[in-house]
Amino acid sequence: MSTINSQGIEQLLQELNRMAAQAGGQNSSAEGAGGVEFGEALKAALEQVNAAQGEATQLQQEFDLNAPNVNLHEVMASLQKASLSFQTMVQVRNRLVSAYQEIMNMQV
Repeated sequence: MSTINSQGIEQLLQELNRMAAQAGGQNSSAEGAGGVEFGEALKAALEQVNAAQGEATQLQQEFDLNAPNVNLHEVMASLQKASLSFQTMVQVRNRLVSAYQEIMNMQV
């Protein structure tokens, strides 16, 4: 089962903080630490959310067709995981937009 993990979100937020610090003229030691690229982390998180939603949809369709190997609690758990991962990505997006707006409002 593919779900979004909190470690990926934490890495994404750390990268965002590093970018904000660099935009403010501060140096960050994370750059030399071999950190994950911001775009790659965001893309991976979006792919995980998409996979969770696809899996939930597939299980729901199989349940609707009365597949013998799919039961209701699996479908409901999968739908909840997909919903939670989507809500998490929406919150990450909101924080990214907020950080972007803050960076754009900084005096140079």
